[in-house]
Amino acid sequence: MSDLSTRSWTRWQDWGEVVLGVVVALTPLWFDTSTGAMWTMVILGALVALDGLASLAMPGMVYAEWFQMVLGALLFISPWVLTYTDMTGAAWTSWIGGALIVLAGAAALPAATSAHGRTAGQH
Repeated sequence: MSDLSTRSWTRWQDWGEVVLGVVVALTPLWFDTSTGAMWTMVILGALVALDGLASLAMPGMVYAEWFQMVLGALLFISPWVLTYTDMTGAAWTSWIGGALIVLAGAAALPAATSAHGRTAGQH
């Protein structure tokens, strides 16, 4: 793992999570949604963006990447659970955004583990 991936504010995966979270949170502005779909997308998107910012600030938080993947999975299944599959824009944003968030979290996991290992002895 390169040293760059263990420094604050440098991991592309975490920046991607922030951007994806903001896009998901803002999706109800340009696509039709139900009340449940809207709040799900706003809340999950905001949590993804905030968690991405936390991971950028503290790159050794391994649990944050796992939390990111859980949020992505919840976003991915939300169109079926909250029955908004017929709202094409919102549903596809949830499916694609959720899958990309899971992939970004999984891609950041080795770097977070490496950063955690480097800082573990400094406590």
